[in-house]
Amino acid sequence: MLSVIARYESLVVAGELKADADQASAVAALAKVQSELEAVPPRSSGIWGLLRRKPDPARGLYLWGGVGRGKSMLMDLFFDSVQIQLKRRAHFHEFMIDIHARLKAERVKEKGDPIPPIVAALADEAQLLCFDEMVVNNMADAAIMSRLFSGLIAAGVTVVTTSNRRPDDLYKDGLNRQLFLPFIALVKESLDIMALDGPTDYRRDRLGGAKTWLIPNGADATAALSETFFKMTDYPPEDRAHVPTLELDVGGGRMLQVPKALKGVAVFSFKRLCAEARGAADYLAIARRFHTVIMVGIPVLGPHNRNEAARFVTLIDALYEYRVKFLASADAEPDHLYPQGDGRFEFDRTVSRLMEMQSEDYLAEGHGPR
Repeated sequence: MLSVIARYESLVVAGELKADADQASAVAALAKVQSELEAVPPRSSGIWGLLRRKPDPARGLYLWGGVGRGKSMLMDLFFDSVQIQLKRRAHFHEFMIDIHARLKAERVKEKGDPIPPIVAALADEAQLLCFDEMVVNNMADAAIMSRLFSGLIAAGVTVVTTSNRRPDDLYKDGLNRQLFLPFIALVKESLDIMALDGPTDYRRDRLGGAKTWLIPNGADATAALSETFFKMTDYPPEDRAHVPTLELDVGGGRMLQVPKALKGVAVFSFKRLCAEARGAADYLAIARRFHTVIMVGIPVLGPHNRNEAARFVTLIDALYEYRVKFLASADAEPDHLYPQGDGRFEFDRTVSRLMEMQSEDYLAEGHGPR
């Protein structure tokens, strides 16, 4: 298996990636982590038992930078390149949902502090933890992260994460932020910090001049959106039948199947998201997880489908709040999408947001809460 450096350089030589000095520096940092990880003897080898102490873990990496700079792409290369058995990659929001579920289960046992057994279980499961888009939006996460991650690092787990924010800006202005400051100090002490903030927004570059709102619904609009999906995800169109699906945890033990999901881009039909019984929790989970949502089949709305219209309003509110890029095919332009009848006045805000979401300023923004 090639190193992450060799794989990156081969993509540049093949013309699939542009030469980028910032990305090359980040790849070098990831290669250092890879080398150190692969130098640690596997736990199953029996060598650990012969040593007087555990081998030193590989030092982790915090890779931060603006939207579209290639952080997730480099994480793909790194994670696939690392030749160790115990490794796990997760979107950070989904990881924290898992942590809170484990906390709930431990508290039911009433055996004291729930954090140490969770740390022990995670350390047994993975020598390497990779996170996409580390971001902290709530006090429940902020309050436990320092103890959780200090325990993981002490247990020999290597953490590699991407984020749109520098460490000092995590949970900025959050409630009781002083509870979170030890985590920031831990990141600075235990992980190498690498900025990937070059001038090119590759995600926006791939979107190019593609239209974000196509009318009317039909084969032409669907084909155009499909082409944009493959450009944004670098997925070969000839393999379209193998685009992965995803099960998204939306809370409360419920899962939402995403028909197509790749590199932070999700594809849905209007029927799946708005004709089925869905609520704000579903839409917020989507908004947190994906930086781009593509929707096909939006009909003209009105009193005859008021429930679908109400769900669509809630969906757009969630996507707008998290600055998600929204590409869609519809039977009308936004200002004619709900032409008349009861509910038209309330729909005006959604029209305004849909128009703003097509603007260059909005498309240039990073993914995350306002």
